[in-house]
Amino acid sequence: MNLVILDGYTLNPGNLSWEKLETFGNLTVYPRTKKDEVIERAKEADIIFTNKTVIEGWMLEQLPKLKYIGVFATGYNVVDIEAARKHGIAVSNVPGYSTASVAQHVFALLLEISSSVGLHHQRVQEGKWEESTDFCFFEKPLFELANKTFGIVGYGQIGRQTAKIAKAFGCTVIAYDRGRKSHDEIVTKVDLDELFAQSDIISLHVPLFEDTSKMIDATAISKMKDNVILINTSRGGLIDEPALEEALLNGKVAAAGLDVLTVEPPKPHHPLLHLDNCIVTPHIAWGPLEAKLRLLDIAAENVQAFLHGKSLHRVD
Repeated sequence: MNLVILDGYTLNPGNLSWEKLETFGNLTVYPRTKKDEVIERAKEADIIFTNKTVIEGWMLEQLPKLKYIGVFATGYNVVDIEAARKHGIAVSNVPGYSTASVAQHVFALLLEISSSVGLHHQRVQEGKWEESTDFCFFEKPLFELANKTFGIVGYGQIGRQTAKIAKAFGCTVIAYDRGRKSHDEIVTKVDLDELFAQSDIISLHVPLFEDTSKMIDATAISKMKDNVILINTSRGGLIDEPALEEALLNGKVAAAGLDVLTVEPPKPHHPLLHLDNCIVTPHIAWGPLEAKLRLLDIAAENVQAFLHGKSLHRVD
């Protein structure tokens, strides 16, 4: 059996082992694959794996040997699922592997916004504390998370973990969960407009589909509190970036913390990269070592299940 990994570098730049996938057959790993290279590289494959390499329907028509696509991610919008179903190709994703790490990154972004640790460390290294007349100095105002209303858009595994941490910081936590209003011990479920109106902090945890694309647009932002803080560790396409830029410039949105953008990597001179009140990290929330190891384990379990005629994390 031939297995091909189309874009293995971001998952494993050399510090992990592919051993668990190698047990299934002849494994070929490409660090990156361009669109026009997919067919040539996958033409003899029974199984392919992709992280962000897009697998379009026309490609599947030219891959008659292909039986299975493993997505090295929770989001699977990089694969034409309908076309895969048409050609009888199974598709599995990897849910749950990054729950702890993504929720952790939400607060890494939020704490930099609220406490400016990195900024003040930089100023200390530049000698500003040594030059200070007083025993301390503040480069920008700081604020507490306690007693803030924390709104979570999307109440899946990562949303629930984020809610637990927000609760531990003393926040009042509300969540939008596709309109369901059942409560649990951590959050109060509200509709989306209520969440926008009540939240001091909003964190996005929904997948990117047609109905969620640019859900945070000028209209949505207009419904939010003044000086709201927006965090996005899900998918960049959830946000209308020009609308966010305008809101950051006029102060409607006090600050944003983004681990994702609509186009990754961004084009040169992307406006959000140069705003003082917008912190951007390069899509790394999923990437702690522990999360990557879990991802590889689950990906191997998915293949094992498929080869035994079972359905595990199938999305087709």
